[in-house]
Amino acid sequence: MATYVVRVWVPDRPGALGAVASRIGAVRGDLVGVDILERGAGRAIDELVVELPQRNLLDLMISEVNQVDGVDVEDVREVPGAPADPRLDALETAAYLVERHDPADLLRALVTHAAKDFESDWAAVVDPDAPQPLTSVGAMPPDAWVFAFVKGARASISGKEGAGGASPSDVAWADMSVASLVVVLGRDGRPFRTRERRQLSALARIADNRWVDLVRGSRSSLGPSARAQALGQPAGSSVGAGSGAPGGSAVPSSQRAGRGTIAPFRAKRPRSANLGTVANLF
Repeated sequence: MATYVVRVWVPDRPGALGAVASRIGAVRGDLVGVDILERGAGRAIDELVVELPQRNLLDLMISEVNQVDGVDVEDVREVPGAPADPRLDALETAAYLVERHDPADLLRALVTHAAKDFESDWAAVVDPDAPQPLTSVGAMPPDAWVFAFVKGARASISGKEGAGGASPSDVAWADMSVASLVVVLGRDGRPFRTRERRQLSALARIADNRWVDLVRGSRSSLGPSARAQALGQPAGSSVGAGSGAPGGSAVPSSQRAGRGTIAPFRAKRPRSANLGTVANLF
């Protein structure tokens, strides 16, 4: 038994998806999941989770599906093990982010889980005014390209996260508006669709609000020495680039592989919250 995720364009009309399911069944395939990624202009883009009894039936299944009037197969990828549930993954990621107790750890968790949930090749959090990403995972494009993309995309679409034709289809981004940061991720050969971009925007908002809570709590409840000690630093020292929660990073070891580092930066004072300067938190 082999499991595949098949991304298809189908006519947005009753019966179209049923016709696709019938062709899958004709080659002894089992349609076990459907995720609607985008709808518009009379068409829908769906991801179908299909189980086939044998791998050598894949080409035949693709041929059968392509024969349905108005249907095109965009992408097929095999899933090792049980297929992911995008909705459950989104909830688990949100829960994990709000459980973070350190701003640096929060940003590391954000890029790690975003890369996993969106199956991206790379992910990063950037301060548009900093010289390099604050944290990243995967094989990123050159920093100069990433920063040019972020600045150009934000300027061209007036802050509407990752929307519109201004962004390359294989790159998605979202603002953390209070923190004045941007989360950006990319993957080769598979465009980000509307549902995925909206999910990334929601994830960035959750991280942004948690960041505010952590920074406000640290500034109001800890003096400089106590705050440094709480973040695992000697009293009187600034918090280093890679510091995590007390006792080490809260990111599980299974999720640390390939993780980048938190680069020093000067955080801008958010206009919407009286948080003061937060550079010492990183």
